[in-house]
Amino acid sequence: MASTVSTTSGHTEASAPVAVGLWALGGLWRAAKAVAAVVRPVGWVLIAVTAVLWIVGERLGWWELVVAALVLTVAIVLCALLLIGRTAYDVDLDLGRSRVVVGERAVGALTLANHGERAILPSRVILPVGAGRGVFAVDRLAPGAAVEELFAIPTSRRGVLAVGPVSVVRGDPLGLFERVHHRDEPIDLYVHPKTVSFAGQTLGFMRDLEGLPAADLSPDDVSFHALREYQPGDDLRHVHWRSSARVGELMVRQYEETRRSHFVIGLSTAPGDVSGDDEFELAVSVTGSLGLRALRDSRRVDVHVPGRALPAATGKRFLDALAGLDHSRPRDGRLEELAGTVAAAVPLAAVAVLVCGSTVDAARLRVACSRLPYGTRVLAVQVDTRADDPELRRIGDAAVVTVSRLDQLPSALQRVLS
Repeated sequence: MASTVSTTSGHTEASAPVAVGLWALGGLWRAAKAVAAVVRPVGWVLIAVTAVLWIVGERLGWWELVVAALVLTVAIVLCALLLIGRTAYDVDLDLGRSRVVVGERAVGALTLANHGERAILPSRVILPVGAGRGVFAVDRLAPGAAVEELFAIPTSRRGVLAVGPVSVVRGDPLGLFERVHHRDEPIDLYVHPKTVSFAGQTLGFMRDLEGLPAADLSPDDVSFHALREYQPGDDLRHVHWRSSARVGELMVRQYEETRRSHFVIGLSTAPGDVSGDDEFELAVSVTGSLGLRALRDSRRVDVHVPGRALPAATGKRFLDALAGLDHSRPRDGRLEELAGTVAAAVPLAAVAVLVCGSTVDAARLRVACSRLPYGTRVLAVQVDTRADDPELRRIGDAAVVTVSRLDQLPSALQRVLS
């Protein structure tokens, strides 16, 4: 037993220096990574050139090279000393609106405050915006002081832009070193597609027991509204005899129309179903306009693109989803497969709208419309930026509308309803 204890103790004593050595190596590695993180590529080049000058000058006895190496060494040390200093700003990034429409300017404010007890030396603040970035030069900030920088973000294209995180950069005039501290969290800026509003019901309704009551009154439906006096031509089956006996004249029931409110839109985002980015953006805007109109009409809206369904419970969520929409993968299917997906997902839809580009011919449109559920009112909106005037034609039981601009959509839909 004594021998065993002695062996264990010796093993522990032998492993202690190893553990200390590993800990020291880990600390050196972390320190080396921290130092390497602040050196820019130009700095590495200058450091390498300085080392070569030192070695060559010492070995060959060329004092000119030694003097040059000494000058470069002093410059590198001075630039490194400029990294010393606090960058502990309190950063507040505020966007006036986190949702804008294409073409609008998003305005924001960046506030930097020094709540410490010592001044903060001049530094640069970098604000990434999508693929670009904005750079602000901040002067020396005294304790308790604050500075506000205003900025505007042009929005020429639909998308979701990440604004931030804010980076505080401390560097040197030669650009050899750069110390970056990240502050705050990024904010998503949603650039919604352009939409057009139009009055009236979009495509009509179908009556349904589970529909929503509308403001229109009907002599025959399931949602009771009130009693009124009998008029010639009224159906005697709707006479309320008890009230008629009490009043002394015939009274008939009047109803609110109930309407089936399930509205589904299928937007083909397959690369082969649209001709170029302009047609794709127009198709997205048409989809947004139709969906918003249906939501204002208190309909239940489902929106499908190849491979997935878009959230459309509210107008905000719907436009947010459209803001981040891009071309789908070819394997996700084209318009015909999308129509089959819509039919399987929403078999009891009242109205189904298929939105596609000019590259979809009449034969493919016929196949796609035929795959939608029987009894569903079908409309196809085809966008064609090369067309002149809106066009209305029929393919089977479906109405097909062709538009070349977004402002043509209201009048084109009015022709469908007429």
